[in-house]
Amino acid sequence: MILSADGYPAQTRSVVGVYPITELIITETTTPEQLKGFCFDSPGPTLGFISYTYGMKLRGIASSKPYDFPLGHLKKYKAIVSFENEKLTFSSSHQTLIDTLSEMLGNMSAHSDTQIDYGPTLSRMKKSLDKNGYEDGVRRTLEYIRSGHTYQLNLSTRLSWHCPELNPLALFTTLCREHPAPFYAWLISGQKRILSTSPERFLAVRDGHVLSQPIKGTLRFDVLTPDAHRQLTDSPKESAELSMIVDLVRNDISANCDYGSVHVKNHKSVFAVDNLLQMYADVHGTLRTDKDCLDLFLDAFPGGSITGCPKKSSMEIIERLEPHSRGIYCGSIVIIEDERNMDSSIAIRTATFDMKTHVLDSYAGSGIVVDSDPVREYQETMAKAEKFLALGES
Repeated sequence: MILSADGYPAQTRSVVGVYPITELIITETTTPEQLKGFCFDSPGPTLGFISYTYGMKLRGIASSKPYDFPLGHLKKYKAIVSFENEKLTFSSSHQTLIDTLSEMLGNMSAHSDTQIDYGPTLSRMKKSLDKNGYEDGVRRTLEYIRSGHTYQLNLSTRLSWHCPELNPLALFTTLCREHPAPFYAWLISGQKRILSTSPERFLAVRDGHVLSQPIKGTLRFDVLTPDAHRQLTDSPKESAELSMIVDLVRNDISANCDYGSVHVKNHKSVFAVDNLLQMYADVHGTLRTDKDCLDLFLDAFPGGSITGCPKKSSMEIIERLEPHSRGIYCGSIVIIEDERNMDSSIAIRTATFDMKTHVLDSYAGSGIVVDSDPVREYQETMAKAEKFLALGES
């Protein structure tokens, strides 16, 4: 299930897959050709996720860290329900199923304001990198920057709670209701439940028109004022962060776009989400006729805003500095309709819940550049995690 709230630059349509009929569990041996075969050889859209860890494999970066998720999980469904521009659409070859879904949704609309309690306050949180550990990681990143190994790097920490009474679907609907964002997703993968609340689009392709909307530059606010926008856009540090990543994205998509078609619009635009101002740009291109959207996706994956640049060197340093496996975090939630139509988010502000161990994991990070201050970077990281931190003790 992928939901989208109105009014955001990366707003997309909401899509629900009903009754999965086939699935592809991605492993280390899954090839891009197998991904294409699953997505394109049979009709109907594909929904699911591809993990950051699969992106490491694509880039030739090894990891020995334990990881209990598939590297990705894609599904096709018996029916698709979508909502866009105030219009509800059903797609299925089974008319009786369409009639049943239509009746169910009609009954649900009468109770749409009903809230379900997601459970008690979460237990005490554990961090893979606590305040001192994170700030030390920033200092080590600055050493890598000064020695020329990277010039921007995204460092993250994992936040974990043990919460045996948590209702993860109720938590998802609560977050969706109270913290709207352009890319909400609820996915089921084995015993795992994925709650994604991402503000960031990775790549969209509409009839061959490519759009990426990288976010870099963050300012937390309690009361939004006109000066806040200027404070963010006038910051040399935040501007440098965005410009570096926009340049990386331009290069990442150029190989699969028509020569001369890649261009940037709306550079240093700003939107508000979760009491944060976020700066972004629109990077456009035209998909080459001899390429498909998965060529584009896999050559640009994972998104530059959550690796840093240069990408491979930054990912190698991230692997050394972070004690946790990112897994789905910083991967992507995708809907792939055909060879020239796709939309995808970057799986940040995302949590996973294990139905057997009852552990809820969430993650947060920030982009480090040469003039970063370790204390402020930690504060920015915690600000991005605020809606999950508010669920329990910190």
